[in-house]
Amino acid sequence: MAAEGWIWRWRWGWGRRCPGRPGLPGPGPGPTTPLLLLLFLGPVAADITDGNSEHLKREHSLIKPYQGVGSSSMPLWDFQGSTILTSQYVRLTPDERSKEGSIWNHQPSLIPLQPCFLKDWEMHIHFKVHGTGKKNLHGDGIALWYTRDRLVPGPVFGSKDNFHGLAIFLDTYPNDETTERVFPYISVMVNNGSLSYDHSKDGRWTELAGCTADFRNREHDTFLAVRYSRGRLTVMTDLEDKNEWKNCVDITGVRLPTGYYFGASAGTGDLSDNHDIISMKLFQLMVEHTPDEENIDWTKIEPSVNFLKSPKDNVDDPTGNFRSGPLTGWRVFLLLLCALLGIIVCAVVGAVVFQKRQERNKRFY
Repeated sequence: MAAEGWIWRWRWGWGRRCPGRPGLPGPGPGPTTPLLLLLFLGPVAADITDGNSEHLKREHSLIKPYQGVGSSSMPLWDFQGSTILTSQYVRLTPDERSKEGSIWNHQPSLIPLQPCFLKDWEMHIHFKVHGTGKKNLHGDGIALWYTRDRLVPGPVFGSKDNFHGLAIFLDTYPNDETTERVFPYISVMVNNGSLSYDHSKDGRWTELAGCTADFRNREHDTFLAVRYSRGRLTVMTDLEDKNEWKNCVDITGVRLPTGYYFGASAGTGDLSDNHDIISMKLFQLMVEHTPDEENIDWTKIEPSVNFLKSPKDNVDDPTGNFRSGPLTGWRVFLLLLCALLGIIVCAVVGAVVFQKRQERNKRFY
């Protein structure tokens, strides 16, 4: 992380600002203020880019003012399903039952569709989930994607299952009544096409990591940041209107190919919500790579997490690339119960053996 520097952030960061850029403040204070703060507070590592315009990849970003308002598509982005474009937001689903919608990025080139070839990137998402449903009477949520396939509808928040790539699920409804999670809940999944998202368990068996995040029906802006650099995946939230990021997920050992597509989708079932995307801003991270890393053809690797086994307890993954599911409360209980039963069995066996020896010794007196 040293190559990425120390960065101060206030919403989009200290440092050089970008006058006239949508969503960013104008010219701000120079480096004096943050340097003085640094002397008092010590070094603070921030894993969020400062949002300088030269690092913003507009060809992979969704920014106001939108083009094509009122139509079913816009430059650089394709819509599907119930998605509608307004002057203020992209609505993936209205607050109605049984709706699915998605939006997917593409870059114009000589080839009809051009994906993203950045090895290190960070995506800032400004979103809003809201509706009239009361507690636990709303759903289902938003999925953010970096995947090989695009515009393929399916059962996973309006997009396909058994995908290749990365998914960030912003889940608002607990399908598993036995869960100990507090919803809304954000979870991360990496898939090489072999895993299926289990809605009945809220994706618990394929989750790499996650956190509770109260983003629904907030009166202020809500943001999510997803950062991927040199195998490290970080997800952070800004939900409290405090202009600061809060850590949600931070895992290493993640391998994602280049040449995939960014997208967002949402779905409703018997319960519903409005699922809106206001902006998606992709930043290129300027990171130094080793010669070995530079020689890798990143378009040909498989999405993987290379430090633990398959997240599905009942499925053997021959690649050994996926991490096991989180150690939830009921798993801890079962482990402790097994350990306790083992101790009891050992104690009983020991007592029987001791008693037999005592009886044998008495025969010789």
